[in-house]
Amino acid sequence: MNINWSLLIIATGLALVFEGIPYFLMAERMPKLLLRLATQPPRFLRFIGLAAIILGLLVISFGRSLNL
Repeated sequence: MNINWSLLIIATGLALVFEGIPYFLMAERMPKLLLRLATQPPRFLRFIGLAAIILGLLVISFGRSLNL
């Protein structure tokens, strides 16, 4: 298996950009949102995590199907 390190670094950077957007746009609301998430039951958090994984896989699949 040959790893494309450039693509891996770019993907990591893009993930950091997307992770930072909510903190930049809603800096005042994020602490309240994080406290609210901390009080949610594990089952809800697992569901949100699973939904994010599925959405991410769909986006990757869509991107790969474009054949740019």
